[in-house]
Amino acid sequence: MDKVILADNLMYLKTLPDNCVNLIYTDVPFNTKKRQKRTKIITEKSINGLLGFGGNKYNRIHDGQYGAFDDSFNDYIGFLRPRMIEAHRILSLSGSLYLHADYREIHYIKIMLDEIFGRENFINEIIWCFSYGANSRKKWSNKHNNILFYAKDHKHYTFNYDKIPRIPYEAPALAGLEKTARGKIVSSWWKETIVPTNSKEKQCYATQKPLRILRRIVEVSSNPGDICLDLFAGSGSFGVAAKEFGRSFIMIDNNSEAFEIMKKRFGNNGVEYYLSPCL
Repeated sequence: MDKVILADNLMYLKTLPDNCVNLIYTDVPFNTKKRQKRTKIITEKSINGLLGFGGNKYNRIHDGQYGAFDDSFNDYIGFLRPRMIEAHRILSLSGSLYLHADYREIHYIKIMLDEIFGRENFINEIIWCFSYGANSRKKWSNKHNNILFYAKDHKHYTFNYDKIPRIPYEAPALAGLEKTARGKIVSSWWKETIVPTNSKEKQCYATQKPLRILRRIVEVSSNPGDICLDLFAGSGSFGVAAKEFGRSFIMIDNNSEAFEIMKKRFGNNGVEYYLSPCL
């Protein structure tokens, strides 16, 4: 049974038995020291507006902020550590963790996870590259996130190599006809756009990640019938990817707006919803 839980993820994780989850993906808070929010903007035609599509003039109207949360921690690693200890405990013996963060804290997180999982169980660092967003005039613009991939046991973990997608070669003439026809297998460098503002995939949540990335993780690092868990679920995109490939999911978040977004997104299609009495 698929579950969406509004709760402190640490409290909920402690209720789960050992070795019960096959795959964990978590897009942890990035500790940006800001309040993350998404502002919804509506455009309407106006004779006094800005020139836009079709030669018409439009006004931009702010329609509130959605999916907002505070992303600032005095002791960031102290916050994450007990949650990662529980994540390690509940992972199955062939399970994996994918932790999604960025340049601010990823090096500290790597050291922490090496201590919890063991350095020998670190499998990959995946770099997700994108081009969208503002450019800086004071430094190299930050256009990537980091995803750390750990196994519970590096000698025995689910990895479906044949499910790794293939992409076109950048220099097909050098690859030859046979390789060009097959395409180049994706490596640890993933170039994918963020979720476009006008996409049907877009939810009203500030830090939503694209399904193309999450589908890749689900299909390669789990099997049909497995249980996939996200302890900072946000808009629930990891659950969407899990369900598409016949996996069960557990989505946890302590943000009531995220919970409502997931309720709307999943509906009553075999999903159970739980509210913690402690929030």
